[in-house]
Amino acid sequence: MQFAVPGSRFNRELRTENLMPNIYETRRLLDEYLLFHFGTPAEVMPWENGPREALGFPVRTVMELIDLPKTPCEAVALDLGCAVGRSSFELANFGVKVLGIDFSQSFVDAAAQLAAAGEMAYECVDEGSARTALVARVPANLRRDRVSFEQGDAMNLRADLGEFDIVHAANLLCRLTDPLKLIERLPSLVRPGGQLLLTTPCTWLEEFTPRGNWPQGSTREWLTSLLEPHFHLAKVCDMPFLIREHARKFQWSVALGMRWVRRM
Repeated sequence: MQFAVPGSRFNRELRTENLMPNIYETRRLLDEYLLFHFGTPAEVMPWENGPREALGFPVRTVMELIDLPKTPCEAVALDLGCAVGRSSFELANFGVKVLGIDFSQSFVDAAAQLAAAGEMAYECVDEGSARTALVARVPANLRRDRVSFEQGDAMNLRADLGEFDIVHAANLLCRLTDPLKLIERLPSLVRPGGQLLLTTPCTWLEEFTPRGNWPQGSTREWLTSLLEPHFHLAKVCDMPFLIREHARKFQWSVALGMRWVRRM
């Protein structure tokens, strides 16, 4: 379930492409994503009685959905809507080469800086104008040398992108103006036997996606009808996640998590 008021900051939660691109080029949104991807549990949730099971979402979308035994040693992975890159680095830790793509140039630049330097300074909001200086750090055990990033539109990916053993797309679909454009491209992006790791909070809002492009009913049923001809649904799970707006205000949501395997 998800609690949101149309027009609130929370409704910009984890993705929009083409409809309102400028908000993702602001320093405030960049800092929020750096905290969401790289903040420690104490930095994100300073309250002991908070929903800590919802922390670490960019890590869990990889760790809880991937099927490790079927991942080739020299696999290549695509992280669509990579934001500032934490899931890309997690994928690379399995020995795969990873390409992260995001519509926001500021996010891509930050992810590239993290890949090169391993860290980046940012701030989180405490309340009002009060800020705390923080540093986003890629964990030392992750393979920064196996990750690259580029700016791109998930609805109009370049034709020469190729095929991948793993495609990861977390909380992307319901922030696209026309999600069907990406869904129709997915079979050509995932190699036979490869994995599609997909999550969505199913938050369909007209400020991001015209109503005519929404699922007509259940998002899960809609995705199943579109993907099943090309993929086998191997796993479904509920994945809570937490967004910090400031030290006393948080938004808790539950994404639908799915692992699809490309049919041979």
